[in-house]
Amino acid sequence: MAVLSSAKRALPWGRTSAGGVIGGLRALLGTDGGGGRSLLPSRWKSSQPQLDPVDRSDEEGGGDIDWDNLGFGLTPTDYMYVMRCTQEEGGFSRGELARYGNIELSPSSGVLNYGQGLFEGLKAYRRADGPGYTLFRPEENARRMQHGAGRMCMPSPSVEQFVHAVKQTVLANKRWVPPQGKGALYLRPLLIGSGAILGLAPAPEYTFMIYAAPVGTYFKEGMAAINLLVEEEIHRAMPGGTGGVKTISNYAPVLKAQMDARSKGFADVLYLDSVHKRYVEEASSCNLFVVKGGAVATPATAGTILPGVTRRSIIELARDSGYQVDRSLHSTPPLLSITQLCR
Repeated sequence: MAVLSSAKRALPWGRTSAGGVIGGLRALLGTDGGGGRSLLPSRWKSSQPQLDPVDRSDEEGGGDIDWDNLGFGLTPTDYMYVMRCTQEEGGFSRGELARYGNIELSPSSGVLNYGQGLFEGLKAYRRADGPGYTLFRPEENARRMQHGAGRMCMPSPSVEQFVHAVKQTVLANKRWVPPQGKGALYLRPLLIGSGAILGLAPAPEYTFMIYAAPVGTYFKEGMAAINLLVEEEIHRAMPGGTGGVKTISNYAPVLKAQMDARSKGFADVLYLDSVHKRYVEEASSCNLFVVKGGAVATPATAGTILPGVTRRSIIELARDSGYQVDRSLHSTPPLLSITQLCR
């Protein structure tokens, strides 16, 4: 857990039929540190969008956005956070804020040629009880990125560096945080092999960055129930693969199944295990829970399912609330009421 002076427990979020099961830890976003001289080489830095002379971080309001009809799409904001390291350096140096915009990559970069990359997703909210912003367990996203980086042979920012970068990105784009109750500022941390490499090997250089966008609910149905299509032929992950880490290469392969499902009127796909083809695993971008009576069940994260931050929080709070939690679900075919949550 990030060490924040005003951290407190709350129950703010929800997409579940288990009512009070949903909850989490919230922490007031701090304003610690930052700055320092740039450690980016001049050529690489010149390819980044540069800070313009107009500082917009203290402006209020996100342009002409209709906050009442905010969907889940890309609305470019003002700043992004950038940090890098090389194999020789052995770790990430201090990062910096730059104007949001395109970056330059070698055609032979590790991420473009071999998919050496990870991403995370988390949100910042305006506080309801005063000024400031709320983050949902950002240290858990940091630890998950570290775990994924180990699997993908990549260096990773420390938990402290990750959380600091998230906080700086929110503060620099605070005018884009939706009004309380209207949505959230979505944060997308990326870790990519940006260095040039021809043979199959880890990249010589890595870039960590975070950009942000104001968003509403992920599904157009909002908080209403959604319909999932059970997919029996296409599988998201297999034992021994990378289904348990949030690598970028896990997501494009599910687009075909997802598009086919949507063409038939379904919101998303419910994937089955690739061995027996009968046990539920997860949706394209969400963990799943089955709620039956006083029990809450979810598939075990045994290498084929991403360990969602929201998933972990629901399990903890469900147990605190007296629910029986089963994390195997391998005795339950996909014929029960499904509760879905983004991770």
